[in-house]
Amino acid sequence: MALRGPKVWLWRWRRNPLKRRADRVEAWVVLGVWMLTAFVGVLAWTTVSRSVADGLARERVEWRPLVARLAERAPGTASENAPVSRAEHVWATARWTAADGSEHSGQLRVPAGSAAGAPVTVWTDPEGRQVTRPVTESQARVRAFLTGGVAGLCAAAVPLVAGRALRGRLECRRIDQWDAEWSRFGPMWGRTTG
Repeated sequence: MALRGPKVWLWRWRRNPLKRRADRVEAWVVLGVWMLTAFVGVLAWTTVSRSVADGLARERVEWRPLVARLAERAPGTASENAPVSRAEHVWATARWTAADGSEHSGQLRVPAGSAAGAPVTVWTDPEGRQVTRPVTESQARVRAFLTGGVAGLCAAAVPLVAGRALRGRLECRRIDQWDAEWSRFGPMWGRTTG
């Protein structure tokens, strides 16, 4: 385990007669990488968050509930003593008419044993196709925040990994320079004067 002294803030920027050109280049690379990482991450986060929030807001405006009618009796039997919210739900085919007059059908979750022709609510897009219920405004904010956060982290990883690779190349180059200097000056240390 290597022993280290106290942590010195901004050590890359302090004056030091032993600091080489490679050390100064690495200091600028580290600064640039961190600034680019933060910028790219925040930019991706805000862009994706805004895009997701706008898309979900558009869905809340455009998607509408319609009354559909069951085309057939739903499978299973209805339980009279179970509350409606806890009743067993099954898939059944329903039909509805879109705002433009076109006929549509699809599978919906309905209480077991529902009679044919029973009304059920179906959410549709402007073309009358079946969609899920749109998310609420608070759910949309959370979804946009999380999706933007993941996109921001993924986007920020790109310059961070590239900067790490560049620092690795600089480190290899610095080690090669040290080896070259050691091969030049190392043999002189073994000589004695006399």
